[in-house]
Amino acid sequence: MNKVLLTGASHGLGRSALQVLMERNLSITAVARNVRDLGEEQAHQMARAALQSDQAIALVALQAADLSLINQVDALSLLQGHDTVWHCAAKSSPWGRYDDFYAANVHATEQLAQAAGKTGVQTFVHISTPSLYFDFQSRHHIPESFVPPRFANFYAQTKWLAEQKILQAAADYPATQYIMLRPRAIFGEHDRVLMPRLLQLWRSGGGVFKLPRGGEVLMDMTYAGNVVQAMHLASVSPHIASGSVFNITNQEPWQLKAVLEQLFAAMGKPMAVKSVPYGLAKRVAALAQTWANISGKEPQFTPYSIGALAFDMTLDNTQAQQILAYRPLVDMQQAIINTAERFKTLE
Repeated sequence: MNKVLLTGASHGLGRSALQVLMERNLSITAVARNVRDLGEEQAHQMARAALQSDQAIALVALQAADLSLINQVDALSLLQGHDTVWHCAAKSSPWGRYDDFYAANVHATEQLAQAAGKTGVQTFVHISTPSLYFDFQSRHHIPESFVPPRFANFYAQTKWLAEQKILQAAADYPATQYIMLRPRAIFGEHDRVLMPRLLQLWRSGGGVFKLPRGGEVLMDMTYAGNVVQAMHLASVSPHIASGSVFNITNQEPWQLKAVLEQLFAAMGKPMAVKSVPYGLAKRVAALAQTWANISGKEPQFTPYSIGALAFDMTLDNTQAQQILAYRPLVDMQQAIINTAERFKTLE
């Protein structure tokens, strides 16, 4: 692992991964639609490194690119000279146009995966999602082999199709190792999905979260720093079969209510949880999604997002533990504290 191409580097998991890669002083090409914030991150890292004369400074090339539009020629040029790819970029949303999801999640993945094989990349780590398991019922210890009769939304469907493109590339280019990770409910300091939505709900509800089952849904979550650890393990484990897929979690399921209570307490914000009937919430969400399809404005809730708050989902971690040798570095308690410290300063 000497020169890494990182996609989706401007926020969320990609931003956390960039920070870790820079701390390890690797040569990095950071790809994002908007690289303005990445320049600030590099400047801060260089300033820290300058204080330690015995520490090398990471070399970061910033590359602005809309990967949903990339072609094979551009993909080959982008990947040339890299030995590792961390593909974090995706369209992650419970609602939107199928064509947009397909371009960002399937087309981009296929172009990069094929180019990786052609340019001799050693390891290609693809970030997928356990959302593809969801089928509007509670499930526990879900193995990687589970496939529902139908996918819950376009996001889950296109991430599954992206995995098929990875498997095809693994068959086409046996010299490149392709590994897929399915991290569940990623959160952390650079989150621009889960935390912003929680804060929006907190504000709009006057500090009260109205949740199916009163927030007692049991769910796996994953701190972004732990996902980066899994990505690193996948990149330095040549014994793992190409095309392998691993569930990644914090390996300690929590009830959503307990997560919210500890998170908002750590941010110093009063909150309460009120139970609402699932059936009613689902009908309201269905109406909101119908209106969104007409107006083109993303709804606050969809039937999928309400379902995710109503049905338990925990994952089987056996393969990640035994084959990838993955164990979370940061437990849920500390992960919540880290996240709260970041977001309480932004409110």
